[in-house]
Amino acid sequence: MRDTSGRVGILCDVIPDYEDPDAPRHERRKRPTAFLRPEGGAGSGWSHPAP
Repeated sequence: MRDTSGRVGILCDVIPDYEDPDAPRHERRKRPTAFLRPEGGAGSGWSHPAP
C-alpha cells in the first residue's frame, strides 16, 4: 500500500474508530486509521488516516 506521502508499506490493520492516545484529551476524535509497517521489516511502522 502507498500512503499519500509516497511511503510504501504492508497494511497491518484498519481501525474505523481510532482515537490517538498521544493527542490531548480535548483534541481527540474518532476517525478511521490504517496501520502500516515497512516492506522488508526494516524501520518502524506508522499510522495514516484511512480514506
